[in-house]
Amino acid sequence: AVVMGQRTFGKGSVQTILPISNETALKLTTALYFTPSGHSIQASGIAPDIVIDRVRVEKIDDIGAIKERNLERHLSEPPPEHDEEREDEAEEDEELSRPPTVADDYELYEALNVLKGLKILGKREGD
Repeated sequence: AVVMGQRTFGKGSVQTILPISNETALKLTTALYFTPSGHSIQASGIAPDIVIDRVRVEKIDDIGAIKERNLERHLSEPPPEHDEEREDEAEEDEELSRPPTVADDYELYEALNVLKGLKILGKREGD
């Protein structure tokens, strides 16, 4: 698997608390976590194959994106089959149909981009 994101915390052990009395207990390490290759993750964590820096994603107000119609000397009339309103509505519908987790989770968004790229690459190699 391709691991993406940040290095993990490094908690590589399981502790069990055994009560001795109402005021005392014994804390024992009862298990350790290892990678499939046998490396301990204690204190070092797991390093991702693709590091994604921590970012905050937030929607900003539309500040008036530049469109062709805003440029000097643009073509004044679109071809008859062109429906600009329908195109704008389609873009809005596409944004609204995106699962909210992708909009809120940058790492998930980037992981999906990698998967899409791998799928495209696989199709090209299959040609």
